[in-house]
Amino acid sequence: MAAAPTLASLKVKLFTDGADKAQIVEMAKQSWIAGFTTNPSLLKKAGVKNYAAFGRDIVSAVPDRHISFEVFSDDIPEMVAQGRLIATWGKNVYVKLPVTNTRGEVLFDAVRTMSRDGIKINMTAIFAPEQVVRAVDALAGGAPACVSVFAGRLADLGIDYRPIMQDAVARARKTSNVEIIWASTREVFNVVEADAMDCHIITAPADVLKKLPALGTISAPELSLGAVRAFRDDALAAGLSLEIPGKAHAAE
Repeated sequence: MAAAPTLASLKVKLFTDGADKAQIVEMAKQSWIAGFTTNPSLLKKAGVKNYAAFGRDIVSAVPDRHISFEVFSDDIPEMVAQGRLIATWGKNVYVKLPVTNTRGEVLFDAVRTMSRDGIKINMTAIFAPEQVVRAVDALAGGAPACVSVFAGRLADLGIDYRPIMQDAVARARKTSNVEIIWASTREVFNVVEADAMDCHIITAPADVLKKLPALGTISAPELSLGAVRAFRDDALAAGLSLEIPGKAHAAE
């Protein structure tokens, strides 16, 4: 069995996915956290009401690392206007624009223009190979940019995400400004996979990232022994018992 990587050996940049300010500030204390990503669903979960105030507050709290904030309009011109406004919140801000609106109208032309105007873009909700091709093409040569591929949601449906991730990384590596974000992370091993694929960035919930310092610290045999001990301790704590026929007679 190959040795597990350690946190220090990871090359992939680690972003925290979430919109809870206290959690963001807590994770920002870790030098190995390189950035943060948010989205409207996470904002709803965190109870954010005043988006602009929240955004500026987060940028003030974490002024030195990537932070992605997403537009929420469904009208492309308004999405562009929202994106241009969001970009004013800070120099470290990346504007998240989805690959399409709810009517399936694509945003490649919009992000191409914005990127060449100097706005940092994070094009999101990428699932299909052709979306990767067009997103990287639209962003190449512009401002620093990211393409977020939702590997975890593909995996949830039993779809092999490895081909699209490998292709996306290869295409972005040929540009000077586009990075791939492995998104919708489900488990620690996704971080190991992303690192092995030479992916630029992986964004994950804080509860996944907090497990990373343990990478490479416990061997497989030690894990086995720990599991057995836990099962034994829980059986005793639960007061489990079984009457084995003949056991008492055999002991006499």
